[in-house]
Amino acid sequence: MTSNRQERFAGAGAVRSGQGFDSDSLADWMRAHVPGFRGPITVEQFKGGQSNPTYKLITPGRLYVLRRKPPGVLLAGAHAVEREYRVLEALGKAVFPVAPVHALCEDEAVIGTTFYVMDMVEGRIFWDSTLPGLTAGERPAYFDAMNAAIARLHGLDHQALGLGDYGKPGNYFARQIARWSRQYREDVEAGRLDDMDWLADWLPGHVPSGDETSIVHGDFRADNMIWHPTEPRILAVLDWELSTLGHPLADFTYHLMMYRLPPRIIGGFDGADLRALAIPSEAAYVAAYCARTGRTDGIDSLPFYLAFNMFRFAAILHGIKGRMARGTAASPEAQSLVDTLPELAAIARRTASR
Repeated sequence: MTSNRQERFAGAGAVRSGQGFDSDSLADWMRAHVPGFRGPITVEQFKGGQSNPTYKLITPGRLYVLRRKPPGVLLAGAHAVEREYRVLEALGKAVFPVAPVHALCEDEAVIGTTFYVMDMVEGRIFWDSTLPGLTAGERPAYFDAMNAAIARLHGLDHQALGLGDYGKPGNYFARQIARWSRQYREDVEAGRLDDMDWLADWLPGHVPSGDETSIVHGDFRADNMIWHPTEPRILAVLDWELSTLGHPLADFTYHLMMYRLPPRIIGGFDGADLRALAIPSEAAYVAAYCARTGRTDGIDSLPFYLAFNMFRFAAILHGIKGRMARGTAASPEAQSLVDTLPELAAIARRTASR
């Protein structure tokens, strides 16, 4: 499975049909907005990036990455690369591990859609959450580094970073359930699933009491990180499209789904021999996060949080299915993701029912 995902998602190659742009126009813009830029530019497209097409910009002096909105008709509020740029800029100032950003362009005349340019951070990416290629002796430190990173993110002062209006504080779960349920129901081209309908009805009535607000990543997984080539150190957390102000336990339990999903669903390793791999147990991983964030009572209502995140993830895959139907899916591997949608929705319903 690892080699399959590596082959499908790693690296960059030819720009896909319908997703190219005028590199001369981009070069003109970069000369004006990116300090030290010197052309010419050779453009390649990364295989990953299901939602926002992502490109490698090769220049004589350095490498850059460009993230853009996809061409075509877009759902309202989706593909908000402007938000990605804003949070990356703020987190860079907080010395949180993200790629340094250079500039945002909202003038669609330049390449056809809004985009931003950042440095390309080179390092190691693990496409399998069991972190293959590491020894059992090395692996615990990498899991601890992920745990520490998400705990640190949730401890940042969003007001001090200028992100006080980055999302609506409070009632995160109710708002997210409503948002993803609406997006799921309105995307008629993608069809409907009984399990998704059931979850959309069940979740609103089971939101735990209490509320908190922090910066949340929204897609915190091992394969959304660039690691130091030889050390258990995260150089950059990638893909902030779904980031907002939200409940930290929603973000952490999304990350925790790796323990509950099978390997054929991105990020999962359910069924792996955790002891042999020296991967901490789910309970130990939760305890480490709680210790770092001062949660002396642990995490109550874990089945709700997990079911919510599985529903949300399924709604994202449902959106990819809709974009495929409309001809705007950003990756040729979209079908392999969409194929897991029914199983993911079924697991979510079983998790909620427990």
